Amino acid sequence: MNFKDLGLLIIDEEHRFGVSHKESLRRIRRSVDTLALTATPIPRTLQMSLSGVRDMSVIDTPPEDRYPIATFVGEFDREMMRSAIKREIAREGQVFYVYNRVQDIEEVARDLRKLFPDKEIAVAHGQMNESELENTMLEFAQGIYNVLVCTTIIESGLDLPHVNTLIVDGADRMGLAQLYQLRGRVGRAHQRAFAYLFFRDKSLLTDSAAARLSTIAEMTALGSGTGVAMRDLEIRGAGNLLGHEQHGYIEAVGFELYCMLLEEAVESLSGEKREKVEKAQLELPLTVYLPPDYVSEEEMRIDIYRRVMTATEENGLDELSVELDDRFGPLPEPAELLMEMERIRVRGGKGGLKRIHMTKDEVGLRAGPKLNPLVLESLGRARPGDNEIRRYFDKDNKTLYVKLKLKEFKNRQVELLMWLNSIIDDIISTKLSILTRANEGT
Repeated sequence: MNFKDLGLLIIDEEHRFGVSHKESLRRIRRSVDTLALTATPIPRTLQMSLSGVRDMSVIDTPPEDRYPIATFVGEFDREMMRSAIKREIAREGQVFYVYNRVQDIEEVARDLRKLFPDKEIAVAHGQMNESELENTMLEFAQGIYNVLVCTTIIESGLDLPHVNTLIVDGADRMGLAQLYQLRGRVGRAHQRAFAYLFFRDKSLLTDSAAARLSTIAEMTALGSGTGVAMRDLEIRGAGNLLGHEQHGYIEAVGFELYCMLLEEAVESLSGEKREKVEKAQLELPLTVYLPPDYVSEEEMRIDIYRRVMTATEENGLDELSVELDDRFGPLPEPAELLMEMERIRVRGGKGGLKRIHMTKDEVGLRAGPKLNPLVLESLGRARPGDNEIRRYFDKDNKTLYVKLKLKEFKNRQVELLMWLNSIIDDIISTKLSILTRANEGT
């Protein structure tokens, strides 16, 4: 293809294009601006956006009068399938029955005709004659057929408002984005839609397939395509950003480490340098967790843990605490301690501490390479009002040990963390004081 003055390339339904196809389009003109549109970005595209290689905008406002699609995931249940089809036909709607094996799709259709002998059932797949397929789809759109037994050929591009029940037979063999796209074929009118995602044998279900089905069952809100893509990225990995592989094995290094390495590479190539946030190691014998009776869903608890552990600013932790209080109610003590310990890790790292650990009756504060020893030395001197608290350094003068008053802190975990926060306040203020005196001296 030759263009006189190509200025913009738009790729719609990007997830349906292979890498080689997109790269061949881009070779038409290297400097062309490209806009890619998709409901579920492939892992590599999403990762490029998250890491700053590409810009991303999200439209998550659904059309008016649309309802979330009720989604059921489970082992194939013939009676449930029959009831779902019967209910949809009773309200004068139509059904997509997705079976993605052309070899025996006619057998599935025959079985359905036995269940519903008085209903019209058609078959559609990509190996049919072009005119035959076109006629079948046109007749289904006109309402001549009640049920369309089809392959994933219906995945995108269809807008049939009378089709409001989807049944997927063999959902465990399909990708996460594919399932999300298929579910989007129903619920396109002002009626409640239903999606039934069946797998045949639970014993043969792989971990990744279970993760995909769990995700699609969980994310039913309208406009949740980005969330689905994020989970797909975690399950499959981002692959090679500069090669043909669109997904990879991110679990080899872990999602967080992968993102950190990628971020460093992008910063190096772009010439940007950001100060690295180092958190203090925290080793305290405290009971901190999110109680199951506070956040009941395991996947949600894991996501909250991830957000807590990756927070690099106190503001982010404060916002998360407010969000949890709003969604689940006041934080129980174990959850409150979890948030407070993470604040101490963040503040301690900014104060220059490398490690904070506790023995039977002492707390050790170890200085990192960026913390002036004079700071800890000044803390080692007894302050007015706490002469009874013993402070001493270890042999290399890098760790300050503070002996606790056991009567004060035993079984009082919140007070212990508040006391640690006051120590970190002293470190930060002393650092500033020493820095100010040094500047005045110069």
